Amino acid sequence: MSVTVIMYHRTMSRWEPDARGRLARAAIELYVERGFEQTTVADIADRAGVTERTFFRHFSDKRDVFFEGQDSFQAMFLDVVTAAPADASTLRIVELALRSVATEFEPRRPWSVERNRVITLNPGLHERELIKLVQLKTSIGAALRERGIDEPAASLTAETLVSVFHIAFQTWVQDGNTRTFSQIADASLSALRVVIA
Repeated sequence: MSVTVIMYHRTMSRWEPDARGRLARAAIELYVERGFEQTTVADIADRAGVTERTFFRHFSDKRDVFFEGQDSFQAMFLDVVTAAPADASTLRIVELALRSVATEFEPRRPWSVERNRVITLNPGLHERELIKLVQLKTSIGAALRERGIDEPAASLTAETLVSVFHIAFQTWVQDGNTRTFSQIADASLSALRVVIA
């Protein structure tokens, strides 16, 4: 699969806006081109046209480029879980959350594909990605309990939602996939209904 590389001119103004966005794009490009371990913070800063000090104002280390959106990621799920109708079943909550997240993710596919490729090849990043999913399950479980859903239903629902999301996401970022996240999410939900019927 070809990778679109955005080259940054070395004379780019140090004060040009969106340094965080440029650093994130530069990092993922370099990780794909050279590998995560072979890319330094200096390389990323140079590609983005900023100083290393600017990099560290936005990210604590080069891994953080992949995980800096953790709060927003969790909020996509939690907002739907919290706002679901009071009489919604646990399966309905899973459906609502998955469909909402699928819509949010669709424009992010190029970034998601490249990000996933790098994470898959790096054990440390892969471990951190799994930890992120565990934290998501914990947060969703807490939100469900706040809705009055007892255990073990709250934890089972959180596990189900995150597992279906993860399987759908991995299908979505595969090379050669032509389906939208929403189409894959719907197919995953249909498979889930068969399993629990």
